Amino acid sequence: MAKTRTIFFCSSCGASSPKWIGKCPHCNEWNTYQEEIIQKETIAEEKRRSWAGAGKSELVKATPINAIKTGNTVRISTPDGELNRVLGGGIVPGSLVLIGGQPGIGKSTLMLQIALHTPIKVLYVSGEESEEQIKMRADRLPAAKSDCYILTETNTTKILHQAQELQPQLMIVDSIQTMSTPHLDSAPGGIAQVRECAAELLRFAKETNIPIFLIGHINKEGDIAGPKLLEHIVDCVLQFEGDRHNTYRILRTLKNRFGSTDEMGIYEMLSTGLREVTNPSELLLSQKDEDLSGCAISATMEGMRPMLIETQALVSKAVFGTPQRSATGFDMRRLSMLLAVLEKRCGYFFSINDVFLNLAGGIRVEDPAIDLAIVASLISSLVDVSIPSNICFAGEVGLSGEIRAVSRIEQRIAEADRLGFKAIYISKYNQKGLDKGKYSIRVQTLGKVEELKQALFV
Repeated sequence: MAKTRTIFFCSSCGASSPKWIGKCPHCNEWNTYQEEIIQKETIAEEKRRSWAGAGKSELVKATPINAIKTGNTVRISTPDGELNRVLGGGIVPGSLVLIGGQPGIGKSTLMLQIALHTPIKVLYVSGEESEEQIKMRADRLPAAKSDCYILTETNTTKILHQAQELQPQLMIVDSIQTMSTPHLDSAPGGIAQVRECAAELLRFAKETNIPIFLIGHINKEGDIAGPKLLEHIVDCVLQFEGDRHNTYRILRTLKNRFGSTDEMGIYEMLSTGLREVTNPSELLLSQKDEDLSGCAISATMEGMRPMLIETQALVSKAVFGTPQRSATGFDMRRLSMLLAVLEKRCGYFFSINDVFLNLAGGIRVEDPAIDLAIVASLISSLVDVSIPSNICFAGEVGLSGEIRAVSRIEQRIAEADRLGFKAIYISKYNQKGLDKGKYSIRVQTLGKVEELKQALFV
């Protein structure tokens, strides 16, 4: 008979303990240990859980690294160019991909679109919706001729048996928190269940070379629900972001074993599904009829993609004793640093003013090249002098007020030139090897923040 026992798991890091403890010794979080019932499997049960390895020799031998051949892996290209870019060029066979996001953000819609429009055999497993509900949602999407199969089941043993019989080329599980394995007695969504179900799906993906997408819920802090070990098990972690009341969605990479983690995909939510936004500048630049103070355009990079984004600043007299500081889409500590640089090096005093900063489009940018545009928008709002809308900026601001060089300056200039901008302000240290003659846009170089003040606000 199988032996049943109780163990406690940390919901933050996945550590285990035979008894409840208040503070986790691994991640130092308080009150994160939860009780789970574990059923120890017998040797016969462990053997039955091998899916694609039936008939193979159980003796495993190590292989010299020089004898391993590479270059034979062919990625599966989907009709969704944004998803291909985020994954690093397509879906890697045998990979396990986890996609998380807020409720109602469009995770299931995105995966159903992939299942319907990818010209391969796809198994869509749902533990949250019935077959009729999925068909109703599919009818709202653009028609597509696809080989898609729907399975409504939460038992992983039945799911993997059906997958082995069907032999799909892609498998989608919606969602991992609803799955349960019969080898554990705990309820679905628990730490032990999520971890064990993910391990079973990972083992199945590696043995059969079938890529699997897992849809995951998030908690109130915005992290993917379940043990942190879940993110370590999978090959890729994607985050679907955006405001449910806004039409635009952003797909980011938090972890990718087969590509860069700097790529980003942008979608627009329509009544017919998600539309790819191939030109991100169309949503990141606001449309207005006249030039207003406090607005500046920055040429930034997200992975290998150049984008132009509008920074908006509002500086007003403080009503209360302590001035307010607010930043949307930008690091608050870096904003405080830029304000200190402007006070120290340029003589602009923000200590008696409220400062509000916003990046248009609801996007969050960590590229330091946006510093120069933020500084320009702050000065513009303070002195109430507008910046021409056909001027953009690309430069990092240092503590001494110098404008530092940024990477991929030629791609930034080319993107601004393509969108019809007349001038771009960059660091003078970016001039090395730069051919200004091949651009129709005027390239203006600056060395210090004081030069920006002289060029635009005097």
